[in-house]
Amino acid sequence: MLATFLLLLLSAVSSSPVLAVPPRPPVRCGHGGAGCVLSNAYGAWSSDRADCPVDAVAYPSSEQEVVAAVARASAGGTRVKVVSGFAHTIPKLACPGGRGNGTLLISTARLAGVEVDAAARTVTADGGAPLRAVIDAAEARGLSLTAAPYWDGVSVAGLLATGSHGSSWWGRGGAVHDYVVGLRLVVPAGEADGWAKVLELKPGDELFPAALVSLGLLGVVSKVTVSLEPSFKRSITYEYRDDATFQDDFAAHAWRHEFADIAWYPSQHTAVYRVDDRAPPDAAGDGAYDFIGFRSTPVAVSAGIRALETALERSRNANGRCAMAASEIAAKRLVGNGLCNNDAAGLLPLFTGYPVVGRQGRMQTSGSCARGSDDLLVGACGWDPRFRGLFFYESTAFFSPPARFRDFVLDVKRLRDAAGARRMCGVDVYNGVLVRFVRGSDAHLGQHEDSVVVDFNYYRATDPAAPRLDGDVWEEVEQMAFVKHGARPHWAKNRLLAFAGVREKYPRWGKFEAAKRVLDPRGLFDSPWSDEVVGGKEVDKGDGCALDGRCVCEEDRHCSPRQGYFCRPGLVFTEARVCRYSVTRNQ
Repeated sequence: MLATFLLLLLSAVSSSPVLAVPPRPPVRCGHGGAGCVLSNAYGAWSSDRADCPVDAVAYPSSEQEVVAAVARASAGGTRVKVVSGFAHTIPKLACPGGRGNGTLLISTARLAGVEVDAAARTVTADGGAPLRAVIDAAEARGLSLTAAPYWDGVSVAGLLATGSHGSSWWGRGGAVHDYVVGLRLVVPAGEADGWAKVLELKPGDELFPAALVSLGLLGVVSKVTVSLEPSFKRSITYEYRDDATFQDDFAAHAWRHEFADIAWYPSQHTAVYRVDDRAPPDAAGDGAYDFIGFRSTPVAVSAGIRALETALERSRNANGRCAMAASEIAAKRLVGNGLCNNDAAGLLPLFTGYPVVGRQGRMQTSGSCARGSDDLLVGACGWDPRFRGLFFYESTAFFSPPARFRDFVLDVKRLRDAAGARRMCGVDVYNGVLVRFVRGSDAHLGQHEDSVVVDFNYYRATDPAAPRLDGDVWEEVEQMAFVKHGARPHWAKNRLLAFAGVREKYPRWGKFEAAKRVLDPRGLFDSPWSDEVVGGKEVDKGDGCALDGRCVCEEDRHCSPRQGYFCRPGLVFTEARVCRYSVTRNQ
């Protein structure tokens, strides 16, 4: 009954036009600009707790104004960070520190110009320009951006800073920074240089590989130039298969299809292979991809789904959650996961069958909930914190060489056998385990060799001290990935524990640090987040720290003994330490 209800609900939401409420701005200030706070889009760190206060905010609309803002900070020795108009990073990458320490936040929300050079086949965008604006400008001139992340609600500089990517082992690969042919970086300087200066960097320059994926630690990226290619079409088909041979098929699938990915639903023993290739320019089709998870969702629906999740968590109802997972997958299959065959103006977009063929700019990325739609129902992005909708963690791991990913899959299957498939439904309620492919990069903090990227979302309690149903299973999966198999974390995602020992996982880390000493010798662009994640600062292991991923438990108090959760070894990876529910302490 529950599965049928959710199937009908999700199907209706995915096909109905919805008027989207725009996301709230990440920076909010009190009267007269006082008392400013920064929040990320999910409310994972928010003004409600005031855990990212800032003393001042600048909104430059030109490179000259960026220089002036950095110069003010540089002259005063002020700690400074940059945020876009989106702020979808899960860690506090853009948080400059605490109030009263002279912190400055530079917002690039108004720094959003885009210029296309059709003859050179390049696009030059201001650092705060939305990805969707860049793609649309290129397509209007008969050109396409080759690579893009799946969510388009990001700025150009932000996606570069965090190493954002799509999926491809072909050509230069799926990471956007590998298509950058020039960028301009505003950095602190001495008094003789006016306290700030602009560096123009291009391939071959010594500092260029550091600036490509900078984590916001080097300065402010004011402009980016990216190579384009003649506009092309793509053809997409989703194939649903049993996951028995998944660990042996993934590499062949990636090499056979240019934009391949795989969504693995371990609790359902199902792998969904995305067969995604270029189509001839004259191929019939005017399709588009608008992933159903990124569409505007009626507020009552997202709040209702969240309430149901929470009720299932509190009642420890694993069967109900698995019914949700089965319904989610069935709904996505019914509507082509957000693909539509006809995107022509004035027509209701519908999925009528595979393959779906459409232009690159409408097929490679989506995020319509951040921009609005038609006007039948009022909705928002499903995770908008104002409406108590979805709230989740997102863990992402890069495996290289690819053979490590095969071993990881086999370990997860062993864990499924040991724990029971029912205990793995938590991620299948969302998008399962999304598997993508990224080529090796010249960027110092990019992937140094061809990699397989694993991404999975899972329920996050509103109270960070609240345990999660079957959370121990996914804690073990995390530790399998980052500890046993040496995976590297995505810079804009993950719980803090994923970043332990991260510097040792990047062979060119020393070169990045050398570049930082040149570009920001006083550490003005450092922050408490970077001190914890890349600075090697030890995290304080307090009571309950393992529940929200700030630590790996070593003692029962790092879990929640009062609620029946104790620190225990992993079921398959016995070196893992996880918070597992037990009726008694000795169980």
